[in-house]
Amino acid sequence: MKIILLGTAYPFRGGLATFNERLARQFMAEGHQVEVWTFTLQYPSFLFPGKTQYSTETAPIDLPIHRILNSCNPFNWIRVGHALRKAAPDMLICCYWMAFFAPAYSTVCRIAKRNKRTRCIALVHNMLPHEPSILDKLFAPSFVRSQDAFVALSESVVKDIESIEQKITNRPKTFSPHPIYDHYGDKMLKAEACKALNLPTDKQYMLFFGLVRAYKGLDLLLEAFAQIKDQLPNLQLIVAGEFYEDEEKYRSQIELSGLTDRVIIRNEFIPDADLRKYFGAADLIVQPYKTATQSGVTQVAFHFEKPMLVTNVGGLGEIVHDHQMGYASNPNADAIATDILDYFTNNRKESYTAYLIKEKNKYAWSYLTQAFINMK
Repeated sequence: MKIILLGTAYPFRGGLATFNERLARQFMAEGHQVEVWTFTLQYPSFLFPGKTQYSTETAPIDLPIHRILNSCNPFNWIRVGHALRKAAPDMLICCYWMAFFAPAYSTVCRIAKRNKRTRCIALVHNMLPHEPSILDKLFAPSFVRSQDAFVALSESVVKDIESIEQKITNRPKTFSPHPIYDHYGDKMLKAEACKALNLPTDKQYMLFFGLVRAYKGLDLLLEAFAQIKDQLPNLQLIVAGEFYEDEEKYRSQIELSGLTDRVIIRNEFIPDADLRKYFGAADLIVQPYKTATQSGVTQVAFHFEKPMLVTNVGGLGEIVHDHQMGYASNPNADAIATDILDYFTNNRKESYTAYLIKEKNKYAWSYLTQAFINMK
């Protein structure tokens, strides 16, 4: 088939861009003709909370990526819609994660489908965001109306789509779990990874990885760590990711909790080449989210075969089987503390890793591409 993915991709950075590029490569490996159409303007700078939207990596040479869509220009949306109508892909995959993009996507898809050939299928990471706004009520229904079918990465997102769609019309939808990110290189031995990060090799490490936002619950993790710090004197926490809110708030909590010498903060966007270092050093990946759908961090942990502690919110508990490959804790500090203590005092690493390795095969990219093919 001829397939066009419409969404974020290089030169933009982040997990969603990585996801779209990896999905495009899988379709190509299966013999489809694939292009990625991305943004000329993704977010206006005043709406973007981070340091930069752009990647420092080299441009991929194996993907046809075209910068074409301006998220803020309605005249551009019309031009892109007509360009897609003329290009006539069999499948147009709209990569949706927040309502800000709904007007652009909706306009483009309605025009593109006038060719009577193109089927618009939404790849929905989040239907309802972690940090809601009035835009969700205003724009999300319009996006839903413009799509012919939906593929979601967690059951909770399917339910969110249904909560909007039931007021409109019934369209096909399916759940296909987030595949494993498998392109970050081989595992590193812990000693090698610690040396590369200039960390002591004789410590135990928890890793909180990714952009730091309020809903990700770093405050819960710090509260939990404070409860058990004396029982696990060799344990340290690495926080690796750019802060999208006030870092000082967390530093104050760290100091007041007596964790100043136990928490290592790397406030920066971690480039792809360095992921294997951080995951190699970690003994346990910790995602104490207050709300969630699914998480790419979980799938990176799968790739590097690292046990995880997630909170049982959204779709996280669907993936991480409690007390088998890690923990699906209740989203409060007491429960998180109890499970961290259990992991390190009872030496769960070996058994949880063995179970996790057996589970990896469930998350191949070919399952996701087949979900789209079935929708066509």
